[in-house]
Amino acid sequence: MPPRTKLTTLDRGWALGWLQDGVSGREVSRRLGVSHSVIQRLHQRFQTTGSAVERPRSGRPRCTDRRDDRYLQLLALRNRTNTRRTLIGNFRAATNVTISRMTVIRRLREVRLHSRRTVVRPPLTPRHRRARMAFCRNHRRWNRQQWGRVLFTDESRFTLSSCDARIRAWRRPGERFIDACVQEHDRYGGGSVMVWAGFHLHGRTPLYRIRGNLTGVRYRDEIVRPQIIPTQQAMDAGAMLQDDNATPHRARVVQDVLQRQQIVRMNWPARSPDLAPIEHLWGIIGRRVRDNHPPPADVDQLFRFLQQEWTAIPQQMLQNHVNSMRSRIGECLAARGGHTRY
Repeated sequence: MPPRTKLTTLDRGWALGWLQDGVSGREVSRRLGVSHSVIQRLHQRFQTTGSAVERPRSGRPRCTDRRDDRYLQLLALRNRTNTRRTLIGNFRAATNVTISRMTVIRRLREVRLHSRRTVVRPPLTPRHRRARMAFCRNHRRWNRQQWGRVLFTDESRFTLSSCDARIRAWRRPGERFIDACVQEHDRYGGGSVMVWAGFHLHGRTPLYRIRGNLTGVRYRDEIVRPQIIPTQQAMDAGAMLQDDNATPHRARVVQDVLQRQQIVRMNWPARSPDLAPIEHLWGIIGRRVRDNHPPPADVDQLFRFLQQEWTAIPQQMLQNHVNSMRSRIGECLAARGGHTRY
């Protein structure tokens, strides 16, 4: 076995101690299993500097200069979804310098650019952004009491075979496809349940199951009359109804019933799930069903699980979501009608 060329901190201490005791350099190198030149350099450095600690080294020279670094950062900012391989190819084509994958990561991390999953949001046209801005300007000064008089409603669909992209698994190299690290998902099968619900600052409606396609007449007969109207009548004076722009919600038969009952509907902007706090509750319920229950055998059992989790949501959580409306409005205004973190 060839002799070692490096000494640990403990080895350096032993070597200096033996040298000061009169042990020859060759004997010290034999005891530690290193070459004689290593002991010679150690002794010379100690006599010169009075320390056995190695001097800091410059390391491998950078293959890019500041100008190259700025250009690489500009390539990443011009198209945020470029892969590292694409960045390497574009950089090589422009500068004739080949860089590694880790060099790309290090240079971008220096300016706090990290590769992350993209956020999925509905597309917003300029018309949508203007409508969102107008809505937020009209409600920017609403306080907690005013938002507390709004009944937030929505429908959502839950499937037996769900796939949450946020699920992660601890795995070793080569374990990517073992059963414990695979999330099985049937994209086109398994069945689903469509539900409707509403909540406000001081209460909530029951979770209602919608069977088949929801039309305007069914929405009026199954949801508006038995669910929305009694809830609105039990709320404080000046109560309002919030719903999205789904076709059944805007049907003439639904509008006639709401007008006769003097229920005021908010002019909610299209494609704005981030402004509706009930959207977050659907995500909470879905994760709780997955974490707190065994996989449902059929859609009837899935609906029972959904009912249990909807009822189990603390009222304080509902109040927190209502109170978040001012923050949602403020972020939408700051984004000029664009996407927000909600």
